[in-house]
Amino acid sequence: MLSYTFSDYIQGIMTESKKNPRANADKQKRFRERQREAGKRQVRGYVTPEALSCYEEIQQKTGWNDNEVLSNSIRLMYAAYRCGQVKLLNEWLKDHNR
Repeated sequence: MLSYTFSDYIQGIMTESKKNPRANADKQKRFRERQREAGKRQVRGYVTPEALSCYEEIQQKTGWNDNEVLSNSIRLMYAAYRCGQVKLLNEWLKDHNR
């Protein structure tokens, strides 16, 4: 037999979340600061300077915006997966220092 009801459980959760309402925001701020200090920039997630240079090169060569780069990269990976060519794609990327 339960010693507490569902409303008691919810009340406990709400009380815990009210203890420090800024805790999550502070954690996120510290995380972003650590990523910036590590030399990473946020582009749909934090990327290394090498990855950022590849990303910018793709944008320059194709003229794609951020959404198109993401969408087409997902399509490319899915096509490689469906054709059993992921290993080949990864080898090409390694051979060309990407």
